[in-house]
Amino acid sequence: MNCIFCELIREDTARWVARDQVACAFAPLDPLAPGHTLVVPTLHYAGVFDTPAAVLAEVMALVQRVAESSRTVLNASGVNILSASGPGSEQSVPHLHFHVVPRWMNDGISTWPTGGSVHHFAGDPVARLATALASGRHPAS
Repeated sequence: MNCIFCELIREDTARWVARDQVACAFAPLDPLAPGHTLVVPTLHYAGVFDTPAAVLAEVMALVQRVAESSRTVLNASGVNILSASGPGSEQSVPHLHFHVVPRWMNDGISTWPTGGSVHHFAGDPVARLATALASGRHPAS
């Protein structure tokens, strides 16, 4: 199997936001907005249909922590969470993943999920999220 997400995990080459035995989060190569994060199970599961419920629960818990950290440390006023599973869904990578995209009022993403945010974040949003998640500075932990 040639899975880009498995390769990133195995070779430790992702820009990590969070990482543990069951779920991990990293920055995508082409983010839609500052702090856009992908959350995936650490082991390979193609989609929601073949992911064990306990693993899916851990992944969703990390999705929630990333979303809350986006709100607290990036001052996002909301998030979009997107996942696609199966060939009919236009899933881009056959490894279960959730996009957590921070949003701000009038950020320029008018046709979700296309386009990109015009929101400017001073500093490194990925590093801010990683620090917040590592330190537990998010109420959903």
